[in-house]
Amino acid sequence: MQAVVVEKPGQVVLKEVAVPVPPRGFARVYVKAAAICATDLEVIAGRIPARYPLIPGHEWSGLVDAVGDEADRSWLGKRVVGSNDVVCLRCEACRSGKWRYCPDFEEIGFKRNGAYAEYVVVPTYGLCELPEHVPAVQGALGEPLGVALGTLEKAGARFGQTLMIMGAGSIGLCLLAVGKAMGLRRIVVCSLTNGRLGIARQMGAMATIATREQDLKREMARLHPGGTDVIVDATGIEDCIRDCLQLTRPGGVLALAGYGRGKEMSFRMDDIHINNLRVIGAGNNWNQLQLAVTLMAERMVDLQPLVTREMPLADYAVGLKLAAERPEGFVKAVFVR
Repeated sequence: MQAVVVEKPGQVVLKEVAVPVPPRGFARVYVKAAAICATDLEVIAGRIPARYPLIPGHEWSGLVDAVGDEADRSWLGKRVVGSNDVVCLRCEACRSGKWRYCPDFEEIGFKRNGAYAEYVVVPTYGLCELPEHVPAVQGALGEPLGVALGTLEKAGARFGQTLMIMGAGSIGLCLLAVGKAMGLRRIVVCSLTNGRLGIARQMGAMATIATREQDLKREMARLHPGGTDVIVDATGIEDCIRDCLQLTRPGGVLALAGYGRGKEMSFRMDDIHINNLRVIGAGNNWNQLQLAVTLMAERMVDLQPLVTREMPLADYAVGLKLAAERPEGFVKAVFVR
């Protein structure tokens, strides 16, 4: 089969590799759509721990083509998305649903081969059926949608609360979609420039702020007098997080959903301590994939605006270049079949 392989950090090739055979408890999926995530670029560059040579890709959808266990034959031929978490299912963390804390945890696209290929092998326990009317490209975005769902769940966000999202990439826009579906109000999306903010307005943001062109604190004082109930940082940038701390209302919540790339950061503790803020980490989707599929299936969210370009796997270099350079208005490139 054809696959994009990271031979070692910085060295990416399209090559023929053997078609994988699913072991017991796993399924082989014919990949219909695989989206490029910013963390894939980190894997390719060697800035995230990975096992090379590696086929990247953890945002995908497809058709179950083979299973490793007769007990799983009911999955054959079904359109699916699935969890990328390979875990033991026996430890305390697994039994409580916190798969990411499993001591044997490995993630598809990082430590195991991912979806930049014709086929990907995934655990059957994490499969979710994708209804026929949900496009494959949107199904591939179930993973970042799950991150958004998990983030707002961890934040304890409730109907009627105000929400500000710092960052208008795929996670930020998924947070907007989920916030709208949850009944959060006066949702504001912030980004450095206007490029992606037009998409945020199209998706229903009450207001947008281009922080390089507008005074963030003055605009937020006008839009959310007294501060914001729930703020999510989807950038992982120190200056952005510092601004978020100062804009959260006393007693409010700041959720950190952006990837900080291992950086150490410093903040004014009084912004947290005196204002009794709750600051939480909110990475990963925490088994929210089935709910993500349900929201897409019932048309409570529409992620099509996030799909900037669709292309065949053979054009992988074009897709990776777009994802790295992020031209004005670009959000996602998706490999399709």
